[in-house]
Amino acid sequence: MTATHPTHGARAATGAHAPSAKGQWAEGLTVFAAVTLMIVGVLDILRGIMGIAEDDVFVTTRNYVFEFDLTAWGWTHLVLGALAVLVGLGLTREAMWARVAGVVIAGLIIIANFLSLPYYPVWSVVMIAFSGFIVWALCVSRAHTGAER
Repeated sequence: MTATHPTHGARAATGAHAPSAKGQWAEGLTVFAAVTLMIVGVLDILRGIMGIAEDDVFVTTRNYVFEFDLTAWGWTHLVLGALAVLVGLGLTREAMWARVAGVVIAGLIIIANFLSLPYYPVWSVVMIAFSGFIVWALCVSRAHTGAER
C-alpha cells in the first residue's frame, strides 16, 4: 500500500522540479545573511547613537593612527547601520542589488570596526566576526544559486 503526495503528481505534470539540496542551502544562507545584516545594522545604529550622545561611553586612546572624533565615529556607525538594515530588507526579496550591496556594506562595517577597535575593542571584534559571516554567506550562496541555473 503506497500513498502519493498530491504535489508530486502536480510537479510531474508541469515539469517542475523539487529544489535541490544546494538550492535550499543557498536560500538558507541568503536568509541567514539578511537577518544577520539587519541585526548588525540595528546594533551599529545603537553604537552610533551612543557615540553621538555620550562620548564618554567609549575608551579614549592616545596616539592612535586613525584617531577621529568619537561623534564622527558615531555618525559613521549610524549611517552604516541604517544602510545595513535597508540592504538586509532587500536581501529578504532576494534582489541582486541587495546581494552586492550586502557584501559592500558588510565590508565597510568590517573596516569601520577595525578602525574604531581601540575605542570599543570587544564589540568591534564581535561586529567584525558577524560581518565576515555575512560576506561569506552572500558569496557562497551566490555561487550555489549560480550553479543551479
